Amino acid sequence: MPELPEVETTRRGIEPHLLEQRITSATVFDPRLRWRVRDDLASWLEGRLITLVSRRSKYLLLHFENDERLLIHLGMSGSLCIVTADTPRKKHDHLEVSLTNGKILRFHDPRRFGALLTDHEQAPHIRLQNLGPEPLSDAFDAHYLSEQLHARRQAIKPCLMNAAIVVGVGNIYANEALFLSGIHPATPANTLDHNQIMRLVTAIKNVLARAIEQGGTTLRDFVREDGQPGYFKQTLNVYDRADQPCRICSTPIIKNVLAQRATYFCPICQPEPPATTPPGTKPPGTKPLGTKPLGT
Repeated sequence: MPELPEVETTRRGIEPHLLEQRITSATVFDPRLRWRVRDDLASWLEGRLITLVSRRSKYLLLHFENDERLLIHLGMSGSLCIVTADTPRKKHDHLEVSLTNGKILRFHDPRRFGALLTDHEQAPHIRLQNLGPEPLSDAFDAHYLSEQLHARRQAIKPCLMNAAIVVGVGNIYANEALFLSGIHPATPANTLDHNQIMRLVTAIKNVLARAIEQGGTTLRDFVREDGQPGYFKQTLNVYDRADQPCRICSTPIIKNVLAQRATYFCPICQPEPPATTPPGTKPPGTKPLGTKPLGT
């Protein structure tokens, strides 16, 4: 699934082609996405001037005059590309938008888990409400995260993936940030000390910034607006590296399940937290984490 770095990479790629361009025509080829596309979206888009291209969490936002917006979510397999009029349409291109500069924006989504929604800046869509701060913003710091975690007994990894706490830290980057912080993913959130939280905030910011610089992570479907893959996968420390040697200590990386998500960690660099619950119990949302790799 495209995560924050992939969405931000896409935003930066399409922005120069869209900004201050007017939409001359639009076509919806298949409205059956995660939420059915509004019936009049094509006519709603036509004639609008794109004044800003922004991102909130994993949503791309095209801003128009009168503060109206198109929200685009890439879902599991979605991508946006800029093409010319003579570029053949692909089978799973669901939206095509033509611009005054002759360029065409296409939304491609084979699995159709993406979304095309509309809203107004003064009445944000429900999907944009009750979200935490952006992880690369000044609002996301050690003081803020400490306040959010102090009463949470849940394991730290699912906390990082909770958009009400911080947006955009998906599974790949939560695994990577915890490794860089030396924190075991099953550590109860309220047991982290100030130094650990400071390391974690720094790691989250660094891993996301580096991923954006390298165009995101391509595991299966994601491509940038120019059709090229993201290259951050080549520098992943733990994610999708089960049984492979840790880049620091050479111990095999372990894959396990935590809060129903694949979780990767090094048992040496990220030691299991001391028992803080009675024998036979475990932190909420976890499965027992041993030292034997489960493989891929």
